Amino acid sequence: MNNINTMIDHTLLKADANREEIKNICKEAIENKFIAVCVNPTNIELSKEILKGTGVKIATVIGFPLGSNTKEVKAFEAKDAVKKGASEVDMVINIGELKDKEYSKVQEDIEYVVDSVGNEIIVKVIIETALLTEEEKKKACELAMEAGADFVKTSTGFSTAGATVEDVKLMKSIVGDKLEVKASGGIRDKNTAEKIIKAGATRLGTSSGVAIIRDINLK
Repeated sequence: MNNINTMIDHTLLKADANREEIKNICKEAIENKFIAVCVNPTNIELSKEILKGTGVKIATVIGFPLGSNTKEVKAFEAKDAVKKGASEVDMVINIGELKDKEYSKVQEDIEYVVDSVGNEIIVKVIIETALLTEEEKKKACELAMEAGADFVKTSTGFSTAGATVEDVKLMKSIVGDKLEVKASGGIRDKNTAEKIIKAGATRLGTSSGVAIIRDINLK
């Protein structure tokens, strides 16, 4: 799996991330030819300056990390992020509504974001697997498909646990070839990355991308 770098969203979402750290992850993304950086919305414009002309994309997060914003706020946030330079948005579903079986509301929440950014923008739907039952994970994937998303994503990385091989397999079994699967949270080494990819993920959200690539190159 020598092309893992082309699957990595090089991620820095911590609250205290400063300008120098954002500049650094952008430079690392260029050097390692990662597909994207994933940053908070306030860091999109700085990332755009650094990444201009490099081919590295900018992903950002919407309704992050709790998913409890209203659909109108999420839609505005997503549209604003695209205007500032994001080409991918990773949105968190309303987890409470999913657990309440308010499925039409969950789907509409996703649809608001999808419709706000247009067809050219990739939308990844974070379902926060650590907080869901198996049936809820399946339903979340089905709703993301119905809403017209491009990816389902395991985790924010800010909850009780991150991606697991079992969750990726389950999600892939539901979405098949209709959507892609992004795994995030706890992917810190080559072996974990390879297992997650083998399970069906085509994108990895990780802050350990450089270490993973270094490990691969040492083989």
